[in-house]
Amino acid sequence: MRSSDPLRNRWWVVVACLVALIVNGGAVIIFTFAVFLKPISAELGWSRGALGGALALATTSTAVMLPVVGRLIDRWGVRPVLLPGAVLFSLATAAMSLVNTSPLVLFGLYAIFGLLAATTTPMGYSKAVASWFDQQRGLALGIAMAGVGLGTAIVPPLSGRFIDAFGWRMAWVALAIFIFVLSVPAVAIFVKEPLKADRSRNLTLNRLLPGLTVKEAALETRSFWSLTFAFLLTAGAVNGTLAHIVALLTDRGVPAEQATATLAAAGIAIIVGRVLAGYCMDRFNGPYTAALFFTLPLVGILLLVSGAGGAAPFIGAVLCGLGVGAEIDLMGFFVSRYFGLRAFGEIYSYMFALVAIASGVGPALMGTVYDRAHSYAPMLIAFDVALAISVILVARLGPYVYVAGAAEGTTLVAVPAPEPGR
Repeated sequence: MRSSDPLRNRWWVVVACLVALIVNGGAVIIFTFAVFLKPISAELGWSRGALGGALALATTSTAVMLPVVGRLIDRWGVRPVLLPGAVLFSLATAAMSLVNTSPLVLFGLYAIFGLLAATTTPMGYSKAVASWFDQQRGLALGIAMAGVGLGTAIVPPLSGRFIDAFGWRMAWVALAIFIFVLSVPAVAIFVKEPLKADRSRNLTLNRLLPGLTVKEAALETRSFWSLTFAFLLTAGAVNGTLAHIVALLTDRGVPAEQATATLAAAGIAIIVGRVLAGYCMDRFNGPYTAALFFTLPLVGILLLVSGAGGAAPFIGAVLCGLGVGAEIDLMGFFVSRYFGLRAFGEIYSYMFALVAIASGVGPALMGTVYDRAHSYAPMLIAFDVALAISVILVARLGPYVYVAGAAEGTTLVAVPAPEPGR
């Protein structure tokens, strides 16, 4: 897979995926929610629970669309799906400037926002990277998925600056331009799979790739459901916490700038979590590594719910970032190792769809509990229970089924299917 042309080096695919993922749907929809929450609520009168419900609708729309995008990627390839998706997602972001007091407009725009965000998730980028790497797959995925963390570190503070400079409506337009500039050139030039073939040949090649169909993975293995529920619970708990962390801290008297900086620190931790988890997955026991990374946000949320001041909220946010940072990296890696590459996009899409729903339900539950109890503490405690379950689920996973091959970049290798129940 090496070439004398530096632009054809497979690591450029990793770099391009990293850049495009900076403006992924999670960073743009979920993590800017904490920044836009109070300005929109103050001007339009929407409660935190109502806005959290709109966010939940967006993530549910993403979940509904993900299997469609996954099947399209498996059938037609990565670039033909992700490129138009990047353009349309930019337009949907600009359209968020039209939000007003009408429930139809609010929920309708968030639903469209979520549908188009399905093309910006790590799913397609994970398949592109996994198809280029075998023995270094964990590290390559970790570096590429670090773009999600960069997005969490960059996009919310940048959105805050846009709001200060232009107001929250034009901030959405400025953010849309930023999304277009970062994602469209990266996908158009570099993001692709190693096998160049016409569409009919792509279908044949996909059938030859080692791995299970989505039906086989869901019905014949317990690892599919263990992974799905572990990722689902972790995503709901951590995203629910981080989506409200700016409001949580400012409610305690922390200055808005410091609260936003804490969220940015969580984004930096996501970057570290991505790369560190990928590095560890190539070298250590995968399930135990995942259990360790899911324990970190459990401790972080304990610090937040304790009400401790000083550096405690900052450390808690960083630990949450490390945990959710590892999550998406682990998902792509585990899908490739337990279920293979044959239906990678579709299997990943169903798993990620449920995770996307949880990512919206978590913030919505946080907002609803706050509206009723005037405190985030009850929901934070529930989130810690969910994380404890996640740790148990991943720790009980068995050995990999599709282990790294002898030659990197080789995907057309016959591998026997796993025994039922694995």
